[in-house]
Amino acid sequence: MKIDFVRAIAGGVFGTVVMTVVGVYVVPMMGLVPMNPVNMLAGQMGQNMMLGWGGHFMIGTVLAVMYAGVGSHIPGPGPVRGAMFSLAPWLMAQVAVMPMMGMPLFSGDAMMAMGSLIGHMVFGAVLGAVYGEAGEAVRAAA
Repeated sequence: MKIDFVRAIAGGVFGTVVMTVVGVYVVPMMGLVPMNPVNMLAGQMGQNMMLGWGGHFMIGTVLAVMYAGVGSHIPGPGPVRGAMFSLAPWLMAQVAVMPMMGMPLFSGDAMMAMGSLIGHMVFGAVLGAVYGEAGEAVRAAA
């Protein structure tokens, strides 16, 4: 399986930006708790916002490369495949990462967990849309 790393990284960066905008600005308009992963990560790194942003984009890029490796095995068009893929990182965040950051399972609050789910699915959909063409080429070659 050939991975288009440039397209994967672009999808990860763009998906991370859109996820952040949705979490900080759109989710609150839906009556849900705002999600700001940069602040959460920075809080774990001595309140250093540069490390928070760096960590956030690193996670998005690593997830994008992982998607590039497995996304072609998920049915549907790129944005649907990406959104479906994003369920795994969301679940991992809720059952492992949040507790490591001192929060309860599923953020301790259904509304917070829902905001996180929306953000992750938006990330995945954008990633799938950006990487989609390359993913289709990989699926066709298989």
